Amino acid sequence: MFKEIKASELKENTFDLIGKQWLLVTAEKEGKCNTMTASWGGLGVMWGKDVAFIVIRPQRYTKEFIDDSSTLSLSILPEGHKEEYGYLGRVSGRDENKIEKVGFSVAHDGETPYFEESKLVLICEKLFAQPYTPDAFLDKEIIEKWYPDEDFHTMYICEIKKVLVNE
Repeated sequence: MFKEIKASELKENTFDLIGKQWLLVTAEKEGKCNTMTASWGGLGVMWGKDVAFIVIRPQRYTKEFIDDSSTLSLSILPEGHKEEYGYLGRVSGRDENKIEKVGFSVAHDGETPYFEESKLVLICEKLFAQPYTPDAFLDKEIIEKWYPDEDFHTMYICEIKKVLVNE
């Protein structure tokens, strides 16, 4: 059973939450849900709002869903789901129903999909989207290391509309 809390009530270490535990970025398009695993992003305050920022590479199928929707969810699973995170990050939803394959149940907050198996869910509304460009990098070694194919991420800044904690 999920309980809503304020973003300011989050007690999690965001470096651990995103960088080590990982999260699922999920959106819906034309009645179909897709998700991907992410370990880059952040939480903070922008424009007087509690926000999450995520980055998605252009070739990711989930990007089409995010671009088509005004909302998305960020779901964090309880410990013990690294195999599912790995699978959902490795396999494309273009090729199969990967959500069904891992046995997750999709729930909705309004039109925004998330997973019933989550321990924490951020329901987010997109505010900003901007592709990275090579000229914006001050440290060019980042391009060499992380973008050898020049498949630069798009950054999304999203207002956190709800925080749901599974009790």
